Amino acid sequence: MVTRRLSRREMLQTAAAGSLGVMTAARTSAQPARRPPNIVFILADDMGYADVACYGRPDLQTPNIDGLAARGVRLLQGYANSAVCTATRVGLITGRYQYRLRIGLEEPLATGAAFSSIGLPPEHPTLPSLLRAAGYGTTLVGKWHLGLLPAFGPLQSGYDHFFGFRGGAVDYYSHNGTDQKPDLWDDNVPVERAGYLTRLLGDRAVDVVKAYAKTRQPFLLSLHFNAPHWPWEAPGDEAESARIRATSLNHFDGGSQKTYQRMIAELDAQVGRVVETLKSNGLAENTIVIFTSDNGGERFADTWPFTGRKTELLEGGLRIPAVISWPGLIPRKRTSDQVAISMDWVPTLLSAAGTAPDPAYPSDGMNLLPVLSGKTRSVSRKLYWRYKANAQRAMRDGDLKFLKILDNTFLFNVVADPLEKANLKDRLRDDYRRMERDWFDWNKTMLPEIKDSFTHGLSGDEFADHYGAKQPSQEPDIPTPPEE
Repeated sequence: MVTRRLSRREMLQTAAAGSLGVMTAARTSAQPARRPPNIVFILADDMGYADVACYGRPDLQTPNIDGLAARGVRLLQGYANSAVCTATRVGLITGRYQYRLRIGLEEPLATGAAFSSIGLPPEHPTLPSLLRAAGYGTTLVGKWHLGLLPAFGPLQSGYDHFFGFRGGAVDYYSHNGTDQKPDLWDDNVPVERAGYLTRLLGDRAVDVVKAYAKTRQPFLLSLHFNAPHWPWEAPGDEAESARIRATSLNHFDGGSQKTYQRMIAELDAQVGRVVETLKSNGLAENTIVIFTSDNGGERFADTWPFTGRKTELLEGGLRIPAVISWPGLIPRKRTSDQVAISMDWVPTLLSAAGTAPDPAYPSDGMNLLPVLSGKTRSVSRKLYWRYKANAQRAMRDGDLKFLKILDNTFLFNVVADPLEKANLKDRLRDDYRRMERDWFDWNKTMLPEIKDSFTHGLSGDEFADHYGAKQPSQEPDIPTPPEE
C-alpha cells in the first residue's frame, strides 16, 4: 500500500477549521501525521491593556512582545474572565466560566483550616491534562494560585513539572509570600534560589524549551510571570525588598512609574530569551506563542482608552493585551476585532493540537483559530461577569455592555464609547431589559454568589457542602429583575 503524507496546506486547513475528524483519520491511518504544534503560553500579572508599546504605551519599549504581535495577530478586544487573578486562572485552565467551581468565586482566597478544601479539583479536566492525554509534555513555570498542598497543585492538575510559587504574590528577591514565608517550589519540593524572580522564571523557561527540543516531544510551557504585580521591585531594588520584608508585600508607599516600567522591561527581556531559544532550536515555525494578562491593571498600569482597574468590571479592569504568533498557520502583522476572553484559549489550543475538551465538561469558550487564521470573519459574542465586591455584574452582547455597580445600572456601547461615559439605558430601553434578563438567566446556571453574612462561621465541611464543584440544584439566592 502506498502511504501519503498530509500536505502542509491540508494540515493547516484542518487546524484552522478545528476538524477533529480529519486529524483523527490522519493519525489512525498508515500515513504519519504532521507534528502537533508546541505551545508557549506567557501570562503577565496585573498588566493593563496599554502596558506594552504595541497597545499604545508611549513611555516604554517592549520590543519582544511587540515582535510577537508583528509575527502574528494582536487582539483589540481581548477580555479577562475576571477582574482578579485566581478567578481568571480558573477560566484559563478549565476553559469554562470560573463560577462553576468554588475556587473561582472569591478573591482574595480565604485561608485557614476552614478553607483548606478550596482549590482546583484534581479530577477536573484542564488544558494541561487534556494536552498530556494527547501526548504533550506539560510544564508550569511561575504562578499557580489555584489551591495549596497537599490537596491541590500543578502536578495534581495536569502538569508534569512545576517551578514557581503557589500563592498570590511573592517578593521578587526573598521569594517570600504574603505571609512572609518562603514560597518557591521545584515540583512539590520547596527550594531556595538567589536572584530576581522574573529572571529566574526566564532561566527555567529557557531550560524547559531546550529539554523538550532534545526529546522532540510536543509540549505546553505555561510561563506565568508575577510581574508587574506588587510588590513593585525592579532589578537592582534589593534594598526595597529588605525594607518591606518585616511589613507587608502589599505596601501602599512603594513603587513608582519608573519602577513599574523597569519591571515590564525585564519581563519583556525574558520573553525575548524564550523566543530566541525557540528559534535557535528550530522550534519557532511550529510553536504557538501567546502573550496576555490575567486581568486589568493595578496602581501604575496604563488602561487607556478605558476607565477602571483591577477588581472593577469597568473595561479597564477586564480588557487585556492578547497577542498570538504561530508562523505555521496565523498571518503576520494583523489585528483582530474579534471579542475574545481568557477561557477561549482552551478550545483554541486543543483544536490546534488535534484534540478537544472533555464532553462531560464542555467549554464555555470559543475556538478562535478560524478567525485568527483568516478563514472566517469575526463573530458576535455574549460574555458574562460578576464580582461580589460592590455587587458588580456585567454582560457584553455585540457592541453593548450591561453593567451594574451597587445599585447603579448602565448600558454602554463600548466600541463607540470605550470610556463608558454615555449611559444608554433609557435611550435603548429594550436592549437594556433584554440584557439584564439574559444576565439573570445565565447566572441561574452558575454557583450561587458567596454572601459573607451567610458563610461567616461555617465549618470547612459545611462550607464545602454548600459550595462544592457541582451545579446548584436550585436558583441562586439573588433577586430577579423587577417586572417592567
